[in-house]
Amino acid sequence: MFGFGDRTATGAAPQGDLVKDTSEATFMQDVIDASRDVPVIVDFWAPWCGPCKTLGPALEAAVLAAKGKVRMVKVNVDENQMIAGQLRIQSIPTVFAFFQGQPVDAFQGALPPSEVKKFVDKIASLGGDGGLAEALEAAEQMLAEGAVVDALETFAAILGEEPENAAAYAGLVRCHLAAGDVAQAEAFANAAPPAIAKAKELEAAKAQIELARQAAKAGPVAELQRAVEADPANPQARFDLALALHAAGRIDEAVDALLELFRRDREWNDGAARAQLFTIFDALKPTDPIVLKGRRRLSSMIFA
Repeated sequence: MFGFGDRTATGAAPQGDLVKDTSEATFMQDVIDASRDVPVIVDFWAPWCGPCKTLGPALEAAVLAAKGKVRMVKVNVDENQMIAGQLRIQSIPTVFAFFQGQPVDAFQGALPPSEVKKFVDKIASLGGDGGLAEALEAAEQMLAEGAVVDALETFAAILGEEPENAAAYAGLVRCHLAAGDVAQAEAFANAAPPAIAKAKELEAAKAQIELARQAAKAGPVAELQRAVEADPANPQARFDLALALHAAGRIDEAVDALLELFRRDREWNDGAARAQLFTIFDALKPTDPIVLKGRRRLSSMIFA
């Protein structure tokens, strides 16, 4: 599966690689070379420096919280005076940030933890998302091709890196749906972290769960088509036909049936046709042609 650069398969880089000491012999490898892959923060310190004892742990905590998007290298200036001289370190603590082999930011003196976190987050953002976008795309492709287990493992690895990634969490939900386990999909959706519970990706997954439950109860398309033809004014028959068409994968026809029902009686069953249309639209991508066309036609009816 994906390792996201040199991170582990669970999504996080080994902690020992995220924070390390360096020397003049390994500075090029640990900082300059490493920064071509991920930003590196360098903490220049000394054992006798009081403020260093406060800043160092705060930096380490913020770097570890970034889970591999940035690394930290510590330089004892007493033992590595050549490096300190080359970078013109005048006082300690001094912190440099490197990316793509070049220094990109720096500060001197101790900062409060909140400011340290802002600095680390800013430097971490230079490296992008660490390959998460590519991993998400790959997972979606796996799911589309029916490789449900591989997709599930990849979505889980992304969540190991970023637990509140709404797209990956919704992907896990959809994997369970694809495997036919609607109950498990619903359990996962309901257990989403509060920060992403209302995210559009989760709302789409929940709409798909609702449609899957409806599909399990849908009747035969041919029988329902005959019922509508026999009594075109029967709204329940037309609504049931729309459910059956959607369950059969004939989504555009289901939307057409619901739009016709809405045109005939928009208030039937407390606006059931409109509500069902929104459920279908929510389950699809906003740019899906079915959504774009359906929303346009629905709007024209509402505002006619």
